[in-house]
Amino acid sequence: MNPRPPYYAVIFTNKRTAGDHGYSAMAERMMELASRQPGFLGADHAREEIGITVSYWESLEAIASWKAHPEHVLARELGRKTWYSYYRLRICKVEREYDFDRM
Repeated sequence: MNPRPPYYAVIFTNKRTAGDHGYSAMAERMMELASRQPGFLGADHAREEIGITVSYWESLEAIASWKAHPEHVLARELGRKTWYSYYRLRICKVEREYDFDRM
């Protein structure tokens, strides 16, 4: 994933409740669906005690469209009810980036 700025990053941090309760299958389904949404550019994930997913989008409109997707709406409802004890979502505009790669 190497989009050229500017683009948007949706940063989703969370703390999970105990047990899977269908979370893994839903997370996989959400990535499958998101990747087919117009304006989706990619995503990064990490999980230890706190989980973080950063998804990248071409526009605020693309983000709003994904938020309104019926299966994503259901996943958010299940997340509040079953999978998360806490989450926070941030939407940021990426104006510049740089990286380092030893390879």
